[in-house]
Amino acid sequence: MFEMLSYEFMQRALIASVIIGLVCSIIGVFVILRNLTFIGAGTSHAAFAGVTLGYLINQNPLSLAVLFSLITVWVVGFLSRRGHLKLDASVGIFYSLTMALAVLFIGLMKVYNAEVYGYLFGSILSVTQSDMLIILVLGFIVLSLVYLFFKEFHFITFDEEMAKASGIAADWLSFLMLTMIALTIVISLKSVGAILVFALIVTPAAAAYQLTYSMIRMFSYSIVIGIGSSVGGVFLSYWLDLPSGATTVLFVSAIFFLSVIFSPKRGRLTSI
Repeated sequence: MFEMLSYEFMQRALIASVIIGLVCSIIGVFVILRNLTFIGAGTSHAAFAGVTLGYLINQNPLSLAVLFSLITVWVVGFLSRRGHLKLDASVGIFYSLTMALAVLFIGLMKVYNAEVYGYLFGSILSVTQSDMLIILVLGFIVLSLVYLFFKEFHFITFDEEMAKASGIAADWLSFLMLTMIALTIVISLKSVGAILVFALIVTPAAAAYQLTYSMIRMFSYSIVIGIGSSVGGVFLSYWLDLPSGATTVLFVSAIFFLSVIFSPKRGRLTSI
């Protein structure tokens, strides 16, 4: 175990997994409580489309992933807020559109690029120093926004109409939350890949939801599960020579099913 920690790529992978696990687990609580789970599927595919375009035109793939993700969540949010289209319908359209763009961009590439498929399926062991910088910066931005607007996010999560009546800019905060979801997906792409990325956001929070009725405890449990699953997935991926994205998601999914089985809400345990 100590030998593997001497490798620089493992050190980067573990640091990245802790940051990603922390950010995903915190944002995931808001996603679960606000029923925004479906929007992540479309956003993750939009981010992957940005990555493929980046490799096609020789630009930074994560920068374009941020751009594509933000455009997607903002347009989807605008359409649903203005009543032009229901949220699930607009997400479904962007889900198909952005995946089609990703396939098109891959088809336009002259040669096979293994790094592109690393973003599709996840490869946290290949995180570079530049990837780490982006993960650190975006992770810091997301966590800072959660800290600054936690009370407001809490309010609009449970009673958005009352929040509006109290003078809180609920629409603006909702768009800010969508922006945070998009940034969280981008920093997680290299870890678990576009196909599985949203599982790392939803599953820790969903597991924590099974264990408590308290929102604060839900955050605490989600953080422990998210970081533990991310780090555990990295170790298992290294020891068993398995894809890191799939290993991490299977790890956290196992925790979720255990939390369902032993959930106090099923009467198996005393409420924590």
